[in-house]
Amino acid sequence: MNLKIRAIPNSPRSFCAGLHADAIKIKVAARAVDGKANAELLRFLAESLDLPKSAIRIARGESSRDKIVEIDGMESDEAKKKLLELNPDR
Repeated sequence: MNLKIRAIPNSPRSFCAGLHADAIKIKVAARAVDGKANAELLRFLAESLDLPKSAIRIARGESSRDKIVEIDGMESDEAKKKLLELNPDR
């Protein structure tokens, strides 16, 4: 299943910050240098969705803030719901 993500690097901590249009906005506690922000995004998603890191990969948007992430083992609606429940502003 594919999930649209809007990644915002350089945050003090990684967290779900709600929606950006139809994408889930994730603030990432890493700089967008040498793939560090992408690695932190994948780590955060795996931990938040309780899935192994190998089940999550960036399908499109490696060098963009707007990404398509493929997730094995979970439907997109369920993943979106879980991530939005983590939003500290809810």
